[in-house]
Amino acid sequence: MDNITLGNVSVTRVWEYFGAVDMTPDTFFPESPKEAWEDSASWLAPHFLDAETNIVNSALQTWVLRSEGRTILVDTGVGNHKERPYAPVWSHRETDFLANLARAGVRPEDVDIVINTHLHIDHVGWNTYLEDRQWVPTFPNATYLMPKDDFEFWNPENGHYTVLGRGNQNVFEDSVVPVHRAGRTLLWEGSHQIDANLRLEAAPGHTPGSSVLTLTSGTDRAVFVGDMLHSPVQIIEPDSNSCFCEDPAGARATRRKVLGWAADNNALLIPAHLGGHGAAEVAREGSRFAIKGWAPFAPYTERV
Repeated sequence: MDNITLGNVSVTRVWEYFGAVDMTPDTFFPESPKEAWEDSASWLAPHFLDAETNIVNSALQTWVLRSEGRTILVDTGVGNHKERPYAPVWSHRETDFLANLARAGVRPEDVDIVINTHLHIDHVGWNTYLEDRQWVPTFPNATYLMPKDDFEFWNPENGHYTVLGRGNQNVFEDSVVPVHRAGRTLLWEGSHQIDANLRLEAAPGHTPGSSVLTLTSGTDRAVFVGDMLHSPVQIIEPDSNSCFCEDPAGARATRRKVLGWAADNNALLIPAHLGGHGAAEVAREGSRFAIKGWAPFAPYTERV
């Protein structure tokens, strides 16, 4: 199953990629205890870790929400044909993402809102596509909601230092600027109420403008957390950051805060990059957290 309903909101998972990201746990998550991976080995493979190579597996996926008559996309992956000299795994991709989106019943012109939880390379790629050698908005009728803090941070003209080095090179120019130039962006700060069911909240740490999307409808709760975590090991070890976090202390604080809210409100935790069932319910376990159950989304194990 690729679709669930939470209150009055339907949530559909649309795949772009699943597979290795060429990083071992100690490189991707340098602060995580080795024993956390060893103790979890039996269930981390194959969806989150390749047992033979010890390489982390990751998913690129867009969450399609239908709420109050509107079609909303949460994050847009890597995209096709993008020049990514310092991230070769994401360079010049040729995926069937738009066909997968069509199979979910969504044409580009049907999309009303695009949410970029932050402006990293793997969250904004399908904001644009190549037409007559020009980057143009993929979703021509959509308002693109972008955190203002990330918009300013990733603008190369502002010269900010980043732990990515050149890893985000070309992203602002080919996946953000064309949308902004077309007048399709809304740059928000602090929080942004989308409708009665959906609210964006600032959740800085991973990047200055990182955000989470909270879904509250009827008795159901969910929170789309972007890159607040990349692996379920970070639920068990909430103080373990990825190597891509700009503000390590802020990332840890945000992770604990959001995990606590999810546990206390029986909310489904929906990160951007989890393979397998893609989302989980969590519970408090002393000063840490535990996975209480997985979402009913169908696992995806094909290597692309």
